[in-house]
Amino acid sequence: MSRGSSMNVAARVGRRQLLARWCHRLGALPLLKRVRPSAHGELRVLAYHRVLESSEPDGFSFDPELISASAEDFRQQMLHLKANFVPMRFEEVLDLLEHDMPLPEGATLVTFDDGYDDNYRIAFPILRDLGMSAMFFVSTGHIDSGRPYAYDWLVHMLCSAPVCTRLHVPELGVDWTVERDLPDRRRQAADLLYRVKLLDDDGQAALVARLEQAWCMPRTAGHPDCRPMSWDQLREMQRGGMEIGSHGVDHRMLAKLPRESMTAEVLGSKDALERELGVPVQVISYPVGGLDAFDHDTVEAVRGAGFRLACSYMAGVGRLGPRTRFSLPRLPVERHMDMPWFKAMMAMPELFTYDSRQRTS
Repeated sequence: MSRGSSMNVAARVGRRQLLARWCHRLGALPLLKRVRPSAHGELRVLAYHRVLESSEPDGFSFDPELISASAEDFRQQMLHLKANFVPMRFEEVLDLLEHDMPLPEGATLVTFDDGYDDNYRIAFPILRDLGMSAMFFVSTGHIDSGRPYAYDWLVHMLCSAPVCTRLHVPELGVDWTVERDLPDRRRQAADLLYRVKLLDDDGQAALVARLEQAWCMPRTAGHPDCRPMSWDQLREMQRGGMEIGSHGVDHRMLAKLPRESMTAEVLGSKDALERELGVPVQVISYPVGGLDAFDHDTVEAVRGAGFRLACSYMAGVGRLGPRTRFSLPRLPVERHMDMPWFKAMMAMPELFTYDSRQRTS
């Protein structure tokens, strides 16, 4: 995302938050929920990434925008869902679809992308304590290796590089001096990530590898603030009532891969999950998940692999049908979202959810 785009998003965030707070103070949210017309088959799918003890951890050198909520905020959000909506499991939704039965009004699913170990340490105990479930979409290659995700490592390198380091990426039109302060480095990292995701898969991988070598920051070293879960943790979560789905093998943008490599990502992740967990895996979330991350060929590969539902990262409320089952939109939950805003988004998603992020060159 460019700096201009970042400022525009910040402005939209501020307006939504302010309006949500006024609606909350005036007691208008229950009315909004009642008067909003619901559609047949409507499904709210919440999208989380990370839940940490704090949404503003000191000295955090990874992408803070992947922190969806603090532990306490997440607990309050789940309590709100439990009291006012109908939290479901994907297997329940699929069973209703199989028998051509309608979803209950207020049907809601909770999902997590990527597979960070804080999902196990922090989110899982909260869900278990509340008697709730969630779907954790994991990238199986990272579960195998324990390596941080490439986009995370790119942010970490930029946030950790020595002062006055030069970042020269001619293919992206980047020739920057790395900023001194962490907030400024984070803004640079957001801009760089936006540009990197415009490249094809080979270009993305080559850039990360080049910076690892040039800056002597190998991803194999890992970092305690960005660890994937382990298979043992996933098995424990599954026994504890959680669902596990696919997020590819190596968290690559599937539509940017050659057909053979893309199919291998889809099939390889499904095979690994079913081998390690011992149950059929029927749902996938497209890594990155925007319109440039999946396409017709991706959907056909996913369908051919035996998946029955697929989630995008396009913002909105899902309405299940033959044309939407492999591109379900979701409602992103991010760290700036306080409880009035969360409640407003759940009551009237069209007005209070984030805009979908569209990358353009």
